[in-house]
Amino acid sequence: MRASLLQVAVNEDESVEARRLRVAGLVRDQAGADLVVLPELWTTGAFAYEEFGSEAEPLEGPTHEAMAKAASDAGVWLHAGSIPERAPDGPIYNTSLVFSPSGDLAAAYRKIHRFGFDKGEAVLMGAGDELVTVRLPRTTLGVATCYDLRFPELFRSLVDAGAETFVVPAGWPERRRSHWTLLAQARAVENQSFVLACGTAGTHAGVPQAGHSIVVDPWGEILAEAGPDEEILTVDFDPTTVTNTRERFPALKDRVLGLAPPRH
Repeated sequence: MRASLLQVAVNEDESVEARRLRVAGLVRDQAGADLVVLPELWTTGAFAYEEFGSEAEPLEGPTHEAMAKAASDAGVWLHAGSIPERAPDGPIYNTSLVFSPSGDLAAAYRKIHRFGFDKGEAVLMGAGDELVTVRLPRTTLGVATCYDLRFPELFRSLVDAGAETFVVPAGWPERRRSHWTLLAQARAVENQSFVLACGTAGTHAGVPQAGHSIVVDPWGEILAEAGPDEEILTVDFDPTTVTNTRERFPALKDRVLGLAPPRH
């Protein structure tokens, strides 16, 4: 499989609409890839808390429309990062959108773990409560977002649901970049899965972004890593490595605590 992670720069001198149009063009340029991944809240910026309310949009709003068309034009599976979603009943959610190569919405994931410690996202947005996996022709994606990366129980639950490749869009700050790399590798190793973690570049709301999007294999080896600036990170990986790794080193079979009930 070929995956392209679009490490979009989110800067305050570019309007949301201009960035939406620009990113749609970047997605179209990835024709030939199997999967394209965008960062978290790339329309507004993950730390631009004061913009969440004014820029929140319905699930099938302008970003949905633009990304569905771009996915269809490029003929790719597209994890379109996340948007501030205004739900019909009022709350705002940090919601990820996944589109099929035909432009259909294959899945939507509302971020479960909200960042902020009683401020920012943690109080301005509602929390999701559903695991999301997406079956692609050659792998099953487990969907998580940014701060979720710090909670291993979520990823283990996604493995129990069939996930083989984790896709993690993020707006991770530069000051904690070492955690970003460490946690991406940890989630890969402990779950014997690929991790495709796509962050933002630039500075928004006064917070420099980490960039350094990363692709990690089931042994924890870094297959590709971006730098700090806007960049398209493209990597070829073999999804069968997950099955081979789990068979050659069957650590998941030795689990004792937190075992999921058998699936019927």
